[in-house]
Amino acid sequence: MLLSEFLQYLAGPVDGEEESTRLPSLNQIGVQLGISVASLREQVEVAKALGLIELRPRTGMRRLPYSFLPAVRQSLSYAISINRKYFDDFSALRNHIEAAFWYEAVSLLTPTDHEELKSLMARAWVKLQSPQIQIPHLEHRQLHLTIFKRLENPFVIGLLEAYWEAYEGVGLNLYAGYEYLQEVWQYHQKMVDSICSGDFASGYKALVDHSDLLYHRPVTVMLGNGRLPEQS
Repeated sequence: MLLSEFLQYLAGPVDGEEESTRLPSLNQIGVQLGISVASLREQVEVAKALGLIELRPRTGMRRLPYSFLPAVRQSLSYAISINRKYFDDFSALRNHIEAAFWYEAVSLLTPTDHEELKSLMARAWVKLQSPQIQIPHLEHRQLHLTIFKRLENPFVIGLLEAYWEAYEGVGLNLYAGYEYLQEVWQYHQKMVDSICSGDFASGYKALVDHSDLLYHRPVTVMLGNGRLPEQS
């Protein structure tokens, strides 16, 4: 595995401190690594794009805790820009990831997490049953991420987080038919009820059954001005 000098530097201990810590100046690092500041700046930009460091005017450069999301975000955004079908491919991957980690994830959830899931469900139903229907997208995203949040696997979490960013990026959070939304949230209710009762197998079935709904989502008709129709 080939890393740049700066990434190798980041991967090692920095003055014996914690992972998230302030770093020396570029001049100091350049001298330590034996490379020019110009070359170092290029490597720093790569590290910044990968979410490994942050740069602030007054506090300088700081190493961040590892997250897989920034790297996936960059690549996935580029892929979807080339071809919208790549989102469907990534969506299929996400479905398999959720199914594969379901039992491990739900077994780690705490009673507090159960209450959070119930609260998200209640908020979603209020939006769906209000006189002017609202799409409970934030609740949708948070529900799925809450189910898997106790997994100590940054790669799984990063991929799932990237999926929801892409979901918004392709506009799937903007409009959907009422019947479709009702069906989606009925499955979510089954998932949450099963998690809270300890019937993980029934929850798994609801998860798998509802995963195909996106592929049968009603096609949104765009108006002549390129805008989505207003919700009734």
